[in-house]
Amino acid sequence: MTPRAEHPIRHRRRVGRRRALIGALTALGVTGAAVAVGGLLSSAGAASAWPEAKGSKPVSETIEVSGPYDGGLKRFYGTGELGSGGQGEGQDPLFVLKDGAVLKNVILGSPAADGIHCLGSCTLENVWWEDVGEDAATFKGTSANSTYTVRGGGARKASDKVFQFNGAGKLVVTKFQVSEFGKLVRSCGNCKKQHKRTVVIDDVDITAPGKSIVGVNANFGDTASLREVRVHGDTKKKIKPCTRFTGNNTGKEPTEIGTGPDGVTCRYKDSDLSYD
Repeated sequence: MTPRAEHPIRHRRRVGRRRALIGALTALGVTGAAVAVGGLLSSAGAASAWPEAKGSKPVSETIEVSGPYDGGLKRFYGTGELGSGGQGEGQDPLFVLKDGAVLKNVILGSPAADGIHCLGSCTLENVWWEDVGEDAATFKGTSANSTYTVRGGGARKASDKVFQFNGAGKLVVTKFQVSEFGKLVRSCGNCKKQHKRTVVIDDVDITAPGKSIVGVNANFGDTASLREVRVHGDTKKKIKPCTRFTGNNTGKEPTEIGTGPDGVTCRYKDSDLSYD
């Protein structure tokens, strides 16, 4: 399908068998993939194999998207001001999605700059980050009714955050896979403008090493719900499923105040996570 609604703009800067199969594939470097004889597993919990790129597209200026955009599984990577490969705050993204935009079938290669910014409700469908830059995606909508959906796809090599939740509303991550990461989702702990945020992590595969699945601010009324989370390679359970913070709007480092389910901020049961 030919991509639509692409407008370059210039910015000022820039259970046993399945688990055994997953473990075997992880050892072979197929992170989070689950297969069965005759093809991919059809169950809701099956992670897709990492796709092969169908061509490459250099991005020297942020691509603005309104409406649907199908990348045809091409690999998009930064060049020029978007190609530094650094981890510094304030980088420009490869994609900016306007309210209601849908980005699908995209592979973000390296360097990926600051990934994707959603300015309002958005959907990321079958989007893959081969080597996360500063963040994979940042959600920035200002309406409490904003909904951000990440469906399918995966990310790896995120030294810090995969999804940065700066705005208001609800973020749903489903049928996703992540490996070699710091945090899968972080509700901004020190943004100048703070909001109540809702996070749902449902039907995902987490592969160690990693530090935290989700971090939220209890004092701002954030909630995080975890369901059908499969954690691979972390039998000692070092990855924190849900961490609670006291956030602020002063820019200071937020204070961690607890981890684990509490029925209020971190909403899950031990049975909602499995380990192999």
